[in-house]
Amino acid sequence: MTKAEINRINTTTLAYLGDAVFEVVVREKIVSDKPGDVGRSHHTAVRYVSAAGQAKAAKAMIASGFLTEEEEKIYKRARNHRTMSRPQHADPKDYKIATGFEALLGYLYLSDERERLREIAGEAVRIVDASSRK
Repeated sequence: MTKAEINRINTTTLAYLGDAVFEVVVREKIVSDKPGDVGRSHHTAVRYVSAAGQAKAAKAMIASGFLTEEEEKIYKRARNHRTMSRPQHADPKDYKIATGFEALLGYLYLSDERERLREIAGEAVRIVDASSRK
């Protein structure tokens, strides 16, 4: 897909795809680090893929300047997208921030920018890990 085609995709759709992509990256990390009990693996994954975990990572990446200007625009477009859905188990602000993060990952996936996608996902995991050690 061209960037113009991807830019025409609804940000909620990009977030839908980005959520799945991030879930796969996280599960891959967990399985390679500690293969074993699936229940424990799921519990571990939730720290990263929850709205709270994604929001924490996104805020830190924005604050540190980790994202490029273009990536930040994509993130903000999705974060600010008006939606009628309400999060069931998340703070509404965290949910919107997480949606922006997921949309960015979906955008990078469709743009075939897999290396950058992995860098951002890896940084998100590192941020969540660091915050859980405090």
